[in-house]
Amino acid sequence: MDLKLGGKTALITGASMGIGEHLAETFAAEGVHLHLTARSTDKLEALKARIAETSDVSVTLHPLDLTAEGAVEQLDAAIGHVDILINNAGAIPSGDLWDVDQDNWRKGWDLKVYGYVGMCRAFYTKMKNAGGGVIINNIGNGGEVLDPKYIAGASGNASLMGFTRALGAFSLDDNIRVVGVNPGPVDTDRIYNMLKKRAIKDHGDESRARDLAKGYPLERPAHKHEVSDIIVFLSSYRSGYVSGTIVTVDGGIASRRSII
Repeated sequence: MDLKLGGKTALITGASMGIGEHLAETFAAEGVHLHLTARSTDKLEALKARIAETSDVSVTLHPLDLTAEGAVEQLDAAIGHVDILINNAGAIPSGDLWDVDQDNWRKGWDLKVYGYVGMCRAFYTKMKNAGGGVIINNIGNGGEVLDPKYIAGASGNASLMGFTRALGAFSLDDNIRVVGVNPGPVDTDRIYNMLKKRAIKDHGDESRARDLAKGYPLERPAHKHEVSDIIVFLSSYRSGYVSGTIVTVDGGIASRRSII
């Protein structure tokens, strides 16, 4: 299937690891030129080198802490036109109301919730002036599951779901699509760190983390490509009528509700 993405330009935040890293490689394989931002210069440079081994797309690195004052404005000024914005940076800490103190709660929201809002504000305007574009907010199914043991993430993700739907409701009037993606657990270091934390709290044994993962659909978290491929497809013209909605990729976890 030809997605006709070749020659377009994408900006990916949180690109140095996990889903963001895999997204960069997947977009590059489709011929998309890249602007990549994350805190780690070393990891970004290693990713750029790997992409160069298999693709001739341009890769421009922007090592930044997006929570720093003026960072979004700096990124906006450094980048010209982009066709696709992937908001992906952010890891809200797990834990219940008493596990996550005010400072860590605020730090998590500053990067993810307010970070996504700030990036959309800056680059929506840029896209509108250029005649259109696509914004994908990688959010997370915590905004649907509403787990009290992930309360900061659940409430933050639910907020971003509402933000994405509201912004995307009329964005096609500006030839811009705004779509959210809600991955469930994905095979990255982050999910295993969260499982270890829960295994210690619930069972007093970090080694039980792998056992907890067996409770997922197919007894595993999602493979990274199962998320990144959806995001790349949603970024293409083949999803041209999709906006103001959330696509959940969690094996059915968010739908496992019961009245019993």
